[in-house]
Amino acid sequence: MAKVVIGVDPHKRINAVVVVNAKGKVLGREQFENTSSGFRELRTFANRWRPRTWAVEGCNGVGKHLAQRLVAEGERVVDVSTRRAALVRVFAGGNGRKNDDTDAYSIALVGLQTPDLPEVVADDRTAALRLLANRRHELVGLRTQAVCRIHRDLVTLFPGGAPRALTAKSAKQLLATTRPRDEVGRLRRRLIAEQIADLVAIDKRLAQLEAEIKALVAETPTGLMRLFGVGPVTTARVLGEVGDVARFRSRHHFASYNGTAPVDASSGGGPPVYRLNIKGNRKLNHAIHMVAITQIRNDCAGRDFYRRKIREGKTPKEAVRALKRRISDSIYRQLLEDAARQRDPGGQAGTTPKTSVTDLTPMAGSSVKPQPGSQREPTPLTVTA
Repeated sequence: MAKVVIGVDPHKRINAVVVVNAKGKVLGREQFENTSSGFRELRTFANRWRPRTWAVEGCNGVGKHLAQRLVAEGERVVDVSTRRAALVRVFAGGNGRKNDDTDAYSIALVGLQTPDLPEVVADDRTAALRLLANRRHELVGLRTQAVCRIHRDLVTLFPGGAPRALTAKSAKQLLATTRPRDEVGRLRRRLIAEQIADLVAIDKRLAQLEAEIKALVAETPTGLMRLFGVGPVTTARVLGEVGDVARFRSRHHFASYNGTAPVDASSGGGPPVYRLNIKGNRKLNHAIHMVAITQIRNDCAGRDFYRRKIREGKTPKEAVRALKRRISDSIYRQLLEDAARQRDPGGQAGTTPKTSVTDLTPMAGSSVKPQPGSQREPTPLTVTA
C-alpha cells in the first residue's frame, strides 16, 4: 500500500492534522480538541489509512503528550523539529504564510521526505533523569534569587551587606547580631528572617532531589562518571538530553547538537573563519561547560590541555571552548561504549557503530579517575562559553 503520513501541529487546546500520501497529495485535514474525547476522534479519523506514520512537531515540548499517547497505542511516531517545518513552509510556494493548516501540511511533508527523523519511543529512565535535572535547575534558580534578595535587604541593616558566600546558616548568624528599635527596622528584620526560612526550605528540597538523582544514576548502566568532573547531576543531564546516542552519526554530529562545534563563517574564498556556536542544546552545553571548569580548577589532563592552548596563543575563552569540544568527544565515546555493553552484556557488541570508539582521540580527563570533590557542581568562573 502507498505510504501515508499524518502531520500534526500540536497546541494546548487543539491539534491540527493533515494527511498526505506518498506523492504529497492531501487526503484529509481536520482539527481536534486536545482532550480525551478529541484523542478518540483523532484515532477514529486516522484509522481510515494504513499503514501510517505520524509526524508530530515538538515531541519533547507541546507535542510530547500526544506523541507518547500515540506510541502507547502502538503507532509509529517521528519527531519533526520546528526549524525543518518552517523551512518547508517557506519554500512550499505559499510565501511563508502561517496558520495551523499550513503548519500541519509542512510537518507532514517533512515526515514524508526526511528519512532520518528521530522516532519517538516510550518514556524510559532517561525521561525521569531529564525531569529531575530540570527540576534541580529550577530550584537552583530559586535559590539564587533568594540569596540575592537576602543580600539586597541586609544592606539596609548592615554596612556593606552580607558576605558573598552567603548560606542560610551564616545569614541567620548575621541577622541575630542586630536588634532594630524602630518600627521600620523591625519590619525589615522580620522580612529577612522569612526569606532565610524560604532559603532553608529550598536547600532542603535541593538536598532531597540530589539524593534522588544520585540513587537513580547509580541504577543506570553508564560509565560517564569515570570522566573527571562528571558527577550524578551532570550524568543525569547528559543522559536525559541525549537519549539514544545512535541518532548521532558521529562525534562531529554530537558536537554540533550540543553547541561545542564552532560555526564555519568563511566566505568569498578567503581563509577559514570559525565563530562561536550559540545554537544547539544549551542545557547540554552548560553541563559540558561545568565539566570544563571543574577540570581547569583541578590538577588533571584537562587543565594541562587548557594551559597548552593558552601557550599557543589562544584566549582564555577560546581555550575553554577547545576543552569543551574534547570533553564532548569524550562523552560521546563513553555513550557509545555504554550502548555497546547494553547490546551485548558479555562485552562483544553486536554491530560496530559508524564512528568506532577506537577511532576517537583520547580526550582530556577520559582516563583520569574521579578525585574527591571533582563530582560536585562548581560555581561558574568569570570565563564563559
